[in-house]
Amino acid sequence: MASEQTHLPVSKIGIIGAGISGIAACKQLSAHSPVVFEATDSIGGVWKHCSYTSTRLQTPRCDYEFSDYPWPDRHYSSFPTHLEILDYLHGYATHFDVLKYVKFNSKVVEVRYVGGHEIFQPGEYGALLKGHPAWEVAVQTSASETIQWYAFEFLVVCIGKYGDIPRMPIYPPNKGQEIFQGKVMHSMDYAKLDKEAARKLVEGKKVAIIGYKKSAIDLAVETAEANQGPDGQPCTMVIRTLHWAVPSYWIWGLPFFLFYSTRSSQFLHERPNQSLLKALLCPLLSPARKAVSKFIESYLTWKLPLVKYGLKPDHPFEDDYASCQMATLPENFFSEADEGRILFKRAAKWWFWSGGIEFEDNTKLEADVVFLATGFDEKKKLKDILPEPFCSLILDSSGMMPLYRGTIHPLIPNMAFVGYIESVSNLQTAELRCKWLARLADDQFKLPSVEKMLEQTSKEMEIMKRTTRFYKRHCISTFSINHSDEICEEMGWKSWRKNNWLAEAFSPYSSQDYEEKEST
Repeated sequence: MASEQTHLPVSKIGIIGAGISGIAACKQLSAHSPVVFEATDSIGGVWKHCSYTSTRLQTPRCDYEFSDYPWPDRHYSSFPTHLEILDYLHGYATHFDVLKYVKFNSKVVEVRYVGGHEIFQPGEYGALLKGHPAWEVAVQTSASETIQWYAFEFLVVCIGKYGDIPRMPIYPPNKGQEIFQGKVMHSMDYAKLDKEAARKLVEGKKVAIIGYKKSAIDLAVETAEANQGPDGQPCTMVIRTLHWAVPSYWIWGLPFFLFYSTRSSQFLHERPNQSLLKALLCPLLSPARKAVSKFIESYLTWKLPLVKYGLKPDHPFEDDYASCQMATLPENFFSEADEGRILFKRAAKWWFWSGGIEFEDNTKLEADVVFLATGFDEKKKLKDILPEPFCSLILDSSGMMPLYRGTIHPLIPNMAFVGYIESVSNLQTAELRCKWLARLADDQFKLPSVEKMLEQTSKEMEIMKRTTRFYKRHCISTFSINHSDEICEEMGWKSWRKNNWLAEAFSPYSSQDYEEKEST
């Protein structure tokens, strides 16, 4: 790192990252002329840098749109490709003139706190914009080794949970990828290949894919499609933990939203700050929750050859839905398996040998290429950017981020995090919280005390722990409407956004419901 440093005048708001969350934050905070740092040459985040040729949105397009910028043909039934999503994001950014705030090819390499000693004082969190710098940010451009320093009153971190830092397996001594004579690649690096290079990498090759979530499933289909000819080889998915996946958003002829995404369906589930009556009802509603989960499981085991291939999870469907791990299957996933081009191997532990992968049952799998669809280390991403003591405070004892309204960490002053909680639609979740953040920055309402905010985040985390074994993903899908209600009330909006009680009870909520039609 070069030693040359130049300090610029203080700006009110800095934003790190220009993915979905960063662009949403920039638009909502545009009155303050924010400075957005994007390490790459494009907006879009994971849709630009961690997507394959076959990657599609996992929800209908009308469930993944900004409230003031609907999709053209928003009711078109197919799920949009990652290229369509990038076009949509560029259209949004251009329409609202957001790109003028973005500094591309500008990587944040260091952040330091300069706001004083009030971080250790309990009580009120204080205003976001205090009229003096709270954070200094060191930025390096791709064209220069010079470090440029910026100062901000408030910083919004939108670097996301995915991409940048791959989560890598830990191998026994002398059994790592260094002894493998083939090629090992993380799914993140595969996504950087162009279509032709990706095809050449897997065509005619024996491929092993470690993982069984969305990226692994899409990668298996792409590999199978590249091996259609007489010289084609099957790929094998090595699976440690099974998860439920759905072929479409219809269950026994009923739209999926009826089961989890309406007020009436979410009433069955525990939520923060519920009344005493609701708390007493929750145990009594447990059979209904289990019945919904079993109903969906019965359809999936009937519709898909899960038993045939040993892919039926042992845990309830609700565990995956409540942790935002439910994936949608490509149409031809099981047809490729039926043709023998996708194979499956269950294994809790594995390691390399010179010719491929070896398992704890002493069996071996020959491979020319091994893809690690093992996810990303989002915690390291944050810890790499935050200085002490905040680096040590970012996660609580359970390994989760205690974010008030999914945005403010009570123990980190003058900083917000957008894109770190998940729901059915992460775009909708991010946009509403950015609207809340903009009003908070404008001092239209006050935050509770630090103690109250920590109490609220603890309640949410306890509910997640009771709802799913995969709670560390910080998913609010079973109480997302209630979460949005509380945000609306804090902003001074009506929490019930529909036109009539029937729609309130049985219609799903989308970004359109949170369009700014009113001030009260």
